[in-house]
Amino acid sequence: MKGKGSLMLFAMLLLVGVLAFLSYKGIGEEKLGSVWNIKQGLDLSGGVQILYEADKQTVTEEEMQAAVSLIQGRLDWNNWTEAEVAKEGQKRLRVDIPGVENAEEAISEIGQTAQLSFVDESGKVLLTGDMVADARKQVGQVSQSGVSQSYVSLEFTEEGKQLFAQATKDNIGKQIAIVLDDEVVSAPVVNAEITDGNAMITGNFTPEEAERTASLIRAGSLPFNLNVLKMENVGARLGADALSTGLKAGIVGIALVLLFMLIVYKALGFAADWALAIYIGLELVALSIFDVTLTLPGIAGIVLSVGMAVDANVVIFERMKEELLEGHSLRASVHNGFSRALPAIIDGNVTTIIAAGVLFWLGTGTVKGFAQTLMIGIIISMFTAIFITRIILQGMIYIGINNPKFYGLRTK
Repeated sequence: MKGKGSLMLFAMLLLVGVLAFLSYKGIGEEKLGSVWNIKQGLDLSGGVQILYEADKQTVTEEEMQAAVSLIQGRLDWNNWTEAEVAKEGQKRLRVDIPGVENAEEAISEIGQTAQLSFVDESGKVLLTGDMVADARKQVGQVSQSGVSQSYVSLEFTEEGKQLFAQATKDNIGKQIAIVLDDEVVSAPVVNAEITDGNAMITGNFTPEEAERTASLIRAGSLPFNLNVLKMENVGARLGADALSTGLKAGIVGIALVLLFMLIVYKALGFAADWALAIYIGLELVALSIFDVTLTLPGIAGIVLSVGMAVDANVVIFERMKEELLEGHSLRASVHNGFSRALPAIIDGNVTTIIAAGVLFWLGTGTVKGFAQTLMIGIIISMFTAIFITRIILQGMIYIGINNPKFYGLRTK
C-alpha cells in the first residue's frame, strides 16, 4: 500500500509540474496552453470602443446579424482578430478593438457600408449588392450524387433579376466571382442562363460556412447605414494598471484561502491546497486553449470559482469529520465523506453553472467574460474537488499519514 500511495502522490506532483510548464511555456510556436497566449480584453490591454446605430426605424434580426458579419469581416481583414462585435438592444452594435489607440482611424478602417459586387473573369462588374434581395443558407441536393449539402440561395430584385439573367447568359462555362470588400467570397461556374431571379452558391460548405457566406452577402446589401453614436479610447496604461491590480487581488485572495485551509483543516487542508494548485494550472491552460478573452470581471469569475472549489472541499471534509466522530475508520470516513457530500456539491455547482449560462447567453461584453471564466472554473473545480483531492488523501493515508487527529478528529 505504501508503494501505491507514493505512486499516487508522485503522479499528482508530476501533474503540477506539467501544468506549470504548460502554463508558462505552452506547446509549439503558438504557445498553446500558455498564459502568454491568453487574450486580454479591452479593459486590460487598452484600445478602442465604438457604438454604432442603424439609421433605420425598424431593423430585423437577420439584418442586424448581417451587419455583425460585415463589421467582423472588416475587423478580420485588418488583422484585428481579438476584436469583438456584439449586438446591443434592437439596432445598435458595440465594437471592442484591443490594442488600438486611435478611434477615428479605426472607424475609417472599418467603414460603414459594404461593397458587394458580381464580377466576370475580365474584372467587369455585372451586378452590385443593392440588387440582391435576400441570401440564405439552405440544405439540399446540389449534384447528381444525391447527397444533401449546405449551399447559399440568392434572390435578386427585379432589376437584379434582369441583369443576372443577361450575365449568366453571357458567361456560360465561366466563373462569376462574388466579391465583398475586394475579397472573393465565392466564384461559382455558370452552367446555364438563370432567368427566375434565383441562384445558388455551392462549394462543399459546412453549415457554418454557408451561414457566414449568406450573412456576408446580406451585409453587402444592407438597407441602412451604420452611424457612429459614441467612440472612446481606453488607454493602455489604464488597462495595464487594471490588470496588475486585478492579478494582485486574485493572488492575495487565493493565498488567504490556501492559508485558511491549512490552518483550519491541517492534513485535509494540505490536500485541498495541493488540489487547488492543480485547479489553478488547469484553469490557466483552459483559458488559453479555449481562446477566452480575459477581462477584469473574468478575473473576478476565476476568483469566485476558486471559492466554489474550496467550498466543495469544506463540505467533503465536514462529512468526513462526522464519520470519524461516529467511530468509522479513516479510510471508511474518506469514502463515506465523499459519497455523502457528492449530491450537495453537484446540486450547488450545477445551479451556479445554469446561472452563468444565462449570463453568457443574454449578456454582452464583460458580462460574457465573467460568465465564461466562471463556468470553466466551476467545471474544473468540481473535477479537482471530487477526484484530485480524493486521490491525494488516499495517497497520504497509504504512505502512513493515518492519524485521525490530522484529519479533524477531536477527542475530549
